[in-house]
Amino acid sequence: MEGGNSPNLQLQQLPLATAAVSVQPHTDSFSYKENLIGALLAIFGHLVISIALNLQKYSHIRLAGSKDPRAYFKTKTWWCGLFLLVLGELGVFSSYAFAPLSLIVPLSAVSVIASAIIGIIFIKEKWKPKDFLRRYVLSFVGCGLAIVGTYLLITFGPNSHEKMTGENITRHLVSWPFLLYMLVEIVMFCLLLYFYKEKNANYIVVILLLVALLGSMTVVTVKAVAGMIVVSIQGNLQLDYPIFYIMLVCMIATAIFQATFLAQASQLYDSSQIASIGYILSTTVAITAGATFYLDFTGEDVLHICMFALGCLIAFLGVFLITRNRKKSVPFEPYISMDAMPGMQNMHDKGIAVQPDLKASFSYGALENNDNMPEIYTPATLPIVQEQHGSKGVSAPPYRVLEHSKKDCEVESIHLSKK
Repeated sequence: MEGGNSPNLQLQQLPLATAAVSVQPHTDSFSYKENLIGALLAIFGHLVISIALNLQKYSHIRLAGSKDPRAYFKTKTWWCGLFLLVLGELGVFSSYAFAPLSLIVPLSAVSVIASAIIGIIFIKEKWKPKDFLRRYVLSFVGCGLAIVGTYLLITFGPNSHEKMTGENITRHLVSWPFLLYMLVEIVMFCLLLYFYKEKNANYIVVILLLVALLGSMTVVTVKAVAGMIVVSIQGNLQLDYPIFYIMLVCMIATAIFQATFLAQASQLYDSSQIASIGYILSTTVAITAGATFYLDFTGEDVLHICMFALGCLIAFLGVFLITRNRKKSVPFEPYISMDAMPGMQNMHDKGIAVQPDLKASFSYGALENNDNMPEIYTPATLPIVQEQHGSKGVSAPPYRVLEHSKKDCEVESIHLSKK
């Protein structure tokens, strides 16, 4: 009986094995197609966001340089930028529903590339070809490296896909790798927040690490929310699961706190430093969160993982070179130097100047320091000479101005101030 039944069993198992082999290539091609759709949506979204922000900036600059009394939100350019900004954010949001998180996050380098190209094209100042190459060669090299890194990220990105259902997200949320990761992240966040608030550790790495830790939770929840919405649109309703609303609240809360820390960092440091360091830290932490929560690199071979890491490193270097070439803004000094006022003495306290000298870094209404000012505006140090008064009834000026080109005018101003 057993010998006669074994051939039948073998014949029945052959079609199943053949069917399983035929399904696997179809699944791989479909997953690569989803990766491409998600990557294209992310690239489109970041390009549109960059154009939108530059349009809004152009609207503010044009109003500031004209006598137009209108507010910025009453101009068509600003509203066009706002519309493009919403469109770009929707593109980036929807991209998380198609491609793995570890593939979408590094593609934010596209916005840095687009901003660098737009800044070079629409630059207002005059330049010579030699000065242009010397000044913007780092930007061109950085853009090239960032494009190469983006290509490697798309080509060798992780290929893990699963339905973003409520059951799958809940299973990932209570898995021990993610719980361990959350414990480490909470401890790091509390320590950094303690040093930042209590010890006044206002270092850029500390602030941007806080932003990166919050951002990793933001992208994890964004992928969950976007994926559940797409699955619901496809016919399998997921909006009645409580995990959807938990993820939605976490997404909004972490995004708000992340924007708060970014605003504080922008008040202390230059935007180019924030862009480069923030991109590197946020991308690294977000990829770690995606690999822990969604298991993005499960089943990937070593070659693909190494090439993906190489693409990240090349993109990091490209963004660093692009942002390093930007002009550093000169901080405005909100005081009027007492040395610039004629007839006033130079106040000192034990050899240390109370007011900084005018030649140091004084700027008002200009982008650059006025280091080559005419000598007529150079502050003059007026020595104090105590005069002997002959009679008590006659009031004499307590100060005498020596070695000054405008002696009469200054003495007269001192007399008027005494009266």
